[in-house]
Amino acid sequence: MNTQLLDGMVIFREVMKYGSFTKAADRTGHSTSYISKEINKLEERLGVRLLHRTTRSLSLTPEGELYYEQCRQIVQDAEELESAMLGRQVTPKGNLKISCPTSFGLTRLAPLLRGFADAYPDITLNIELNDRKVDLVAEGFDIAVRASQSLDDSSLISRKIYSSHTVTVASPTYLEKHGKPTHPKELLHHKVISYSNIPSYNIWRYKDHDGNAIDVELESFVVSNSSQLELLLCLSGEGITRMPLFNMNGEIESGELVELFTDLPRTNVDVFIVYPSRKHMSSKVRCFIDFLSEAMDAA
Repeated sequence: MNTQLLDGMVIFREVMKYGSFTKAADRTGHSTSYISKEINKLEERLGVRLLHRTTRSLSLTPEGELYYEQCRQIVQDAEELESAMLGRQVTPKGNLKISCPTSFGLTRLAPLLRGFADAYPDITLNIELNDRKVDLVAEGFDIAVRASQSLDDSSLISRKIYSSHTVTVASPTYLEKHGKPTHPKELLHHKVISYSNIPSYNIWRYKDHDGNAIDVELESFVVSNSSQLELLLCLSGEGITRMPLFNMNGEIESGELVELFTDLPRTNVDVFIVYPSRKHMSSKVRCFIDFLSEAMDAA
């Protein structure tokens, strides 16, 4: 265990925050020579140069930029934790890194962001819209939004925020040209567009009213990791696709797409917030989880 692991982080944060050793010294109540020695010791321990120094300016090296981004958040989290332990009211603040599926982010999350920003102006949202399954801990995410019929990662804490179901859809243009399938097995004779970010993407699964599985193994016309591309191709009459209803924005109601197999039971898809641990949860993480849960309940 390296007992010096955190040494120098606060000093380094203050130097970069105020742009000079002298201002950091005034801020922390130390001498300029003390500040300089602490930065030197930090660089020696890490084995990299963090700062380019001239008589007039300081600038970060590439290694310094990486270290500063991470240590700034660590120091801020430590300050929030200490304030909480002292019983003081903590104003949520800092950078909040979130992973969210692209279509859900655009159709459901984006309309809520102004309300969150108004309520918590000191939080900076860093949102990555990507349909891949990220590693929260390894990639430094605070929160991920995931859509699934069930979650299989027991190391993460999860909270359900939204329930939806899958729909199989085609455009009127496609159906006029190729005919409308009335049973999933008839999909074998159609052009289908599949989503690659799920296991066995080429097998579309349904159930009949008795609960019996109807599994159809298909040769897809297009396979994509983008649900947006799926939807665009379907709207343009290129084929039939299947996706969660929350990926759409009223295309069925407007008549741009036709839902198929409406006589069969629906397949549910739930949306969860997942995060690494409840222990020492920062106020910025807690307030985002509570805000999004309440907003989805009201939707």
